[in-house]
Formats: sequence, structure tokens, C-alpha cells
Amino acid sequence: MRLLIVEDDNRAARHLFRGLSESGHIVDHAADGETGLALALEGIYDVVIVDRRLPSLDGITLVRRLRTHAATPVLMVSAAGSTGDRVEGLRAGCNDYLAKPYAFAEVLARVEALARRADRARRSTLLRVGDLQLDTQARHASRGGREIRLHHREFLLLEHLMRHAVQVVTRAMLLEAAWDYDFEPRGNIIDMHVHRLRRKIDHGFPALLRTVPGAGYMIHDESGPEGTTASQGAATLR
Repeated sequence: MRLLIVEDDNRAARHLFRGLSESGHIVDHAADGETGLALALEGIYDVVIVDRRLPSLDGITLVRRLRTHAATPVLMVSAAGSTGDRVEGLRAGCNDYLAKPYAFAEVLARVEALARRADRARRSTLLRVGDLQLDTQARHASRGGREIRLHHREFLLLEHLMRHAVQVVTRAMLLEAAWDYDFEPRGNIIDMHVHRLRRKIDHGFPALLRTVPGAGYMIHDESGPEGTTASQGAATLR
């Protein structure tokens, strides 16, 4: 694996760098948040290990900005290990959170577990709901064999809805999936985008994208067996 350590404590960074390198991984290191974010955005790393307290850009902000562009797994390490601290880190987009002091063996085990989960997720690039198909790698959408042209945010919204098929997706969830974390929505911008998306995917077909009054939206193929959405196994991933 290729790993990135974003850690300003030289001693801690050397300890991780040596251990991970000796475990057979390619390791890069950044000593501040701005540099770490720039490297992480290159998209070449299997897992990023981020300290919470960093110069120039703190770890929480780094992860939030990374999440607007990439799904690279992130393990946050921090001396701040209260329940509130962990919850904040996970909500910011971290995949795992480890309090200091830690044993290197646990860091290694968590990094390897994150990489395995990410590898499984990458294989699940073809999403299906009924006759609607979304290839997240090729960024191609079609329904009944007919191509659907989507703008960037429409694609992000549809991907999030399809990954959570048969579940209510709130407007807040859609906002987080398709806009920067510091974006302040005005008016009914979420509803407007969903309306345009619905016209594209449901035009000429039975409705898949439905409004759940007072809650949000749901994508659901009621023609499937027992109301499920996928003919290819559980959930909607294949």
C-alpha cells in the first residue's frame, strides 16, 4: 500500500514511518495540514493517517476539505480522545479514530482494515436500482439502455441516493454529499436539483425517485421483488 502520514510531531512521525515502511508499505510524510491536504488530493494513497492538531490547517478541516473531492480512507490519531472528540472526527469524514498514546500494532491493524474495506468499495462501482444503472468509475448513467446526461452535482446526488436505496435520504445528507462543507444553501436549492434529476431519470419510465413528505427523498423500485431495488443481491451494489 501507499500511505500518507500527516503529523507535525517529528518523533511520532518517525515512529510511524519506520514501522509502516518495515511492514512493506510505501510511506510519505507531511508535517503540516496544508501540505498534507495537497498530497492527499493527488489521489495516490490507499490510506491517510492524520493528526488532529496540525499547523497551517487542523486535521478536522483537512478531512472535511478532502471529503469534497475524494473518498480516500482516513485514520485520525489524536491526544483528544473523548467521545465528543471522536464523534466530531467521524462526522467530519474520518473512517476511524485512534486516541494517543497508541500501540503501533493497532495502527497497522486499523490501516490494513481500512484498506480492505476501501478495496471492496472500489469493486462496487456499478449501482443498480431496477433498470437504472450508474457506473461511478466511468461516470455514466443509463436507464433501460438509454443514456442519461448528468451534471456534476446531479451525478453526486444520484450516487448518494442509489447507495442508500430504499432508505430515506434527508436534504442535509444530500447537501453534504454534493456541496462543500461550508456551503450555505439558499432557498430550496436541494429540491431544485432533485427536481431536475427526477425529470432526467424518470422521464418516460415508472417513477423511481420519490419525495418522502417531511423527511427527504428515496429512490425505490416498487416493481422489484417485495419492493426491493436490486435484482443483483443485497442493497443496490453489484
